[in-house]
Amino acid sequence: MEPAYLLFDIGGTDIKAALAAVDGTLHTVLRSPTPQAGDPGAGAVLAELDVLRGRLQAEHPSLTPVAAGVVVCGTVDEHAGTGVFSSNLGWRNVPFRRLCTERFGIPTGFGHDVGTAGEAELALGAGRLLGEQARNTAVLVIGTGIAGALFVDGRRLEAGGFAGEIGHAAVPGGGDCPCGAHGCLETVGSAAAIARNYARATGTQVNGAREVLERLHAGDAEAQRCWNEAIEALSFSIAQLCASVGPEAVIIGGGLAQAGEDLLAPLRAAVEARLSFHRKPRILAAELGQDAGLRGAYLRAEAARTAGTEETP
Repeated sequence: MEPAYLLFDIGGTDIKAALAAVDGTLHTVLRSPTPQAGDPGAGAVLAELDVLRGRLQAEHPSLTPVAAGVVVCGTVDEHAGTGVFSSNLGWRNVPFRRLCTERFGIPTGFGHDVGTAGEAELALGAGRLLGEQARNTAVLVIGTGIAGALFVDGRRLEAGGFAGEIGHAAVPGGGDCPCGAHGCLETVGSAAAIARNYARATGTQVNGAREVLERLHAGDAEAQRCWNEAIEALSFSIAQLCASVGPEAVIIGGGLAQAGEDLLAPLRAAVEARLSFHRKPRILAAELGQDAGLRGAYLRAEAARTAGTEETP
């Protein structure tokens, strides 16, 4: 029997699960819709983890899980091992680390999905290109929403789980947000917002920001406007980070990062135009793609196994 890590990345839309060899090789990544019942105790989510665990172990009977890594969305207290709050899924103060340790019978590492994805990106992905610059880096994940992991002097800012919610900082031109606030970056700068705002302006439904970009390349002026508004909103928020935490680099991940230089080139120019004496960050694409959260879960599982007990970040 070969030792392995059981990994789960619990997002607002889906759950990703995998078994990983101790060297980090992922085996059979599974995806399942995240239960949307709004259960404060996340019972349906935990039950789905059991189902996915069974499927993984049935496919790989020669692999024996020796530790687990679980990362979740929302507000997270990593030290307590608790999912404090998820506005999308409705859970409150769920002791994920303890519950998963009891269910799986192995040490369990626990963390925030974007925070740990940021750690993985620095350790295993784009961070390897940065050298010492990685000590002061912002990792922004831009997809349906926007969240960040902020690293200052080599340490990730946690603030009890409240640091990094850049998607819910107000920007000029922002609209009403499901979080209850007005003006949030997510309402303009996210991939979902680009598609939504284009559809609202034109009356034409599109299949995500990718299609808006295709229409932009075809000369669609409204697509260009929506794309430019997103760039301006993102550059505003990055400039605020430059003034507050001074990143030497900004790594862009998530679905919108798949636009490559169509996103990064104008974003670099827009950020630089907003800065004066500030440190001008290097802006580059993430490398780990859709598996960044699982890679973060792998790091937490590895730490939990090394500790031999539940991980204490």
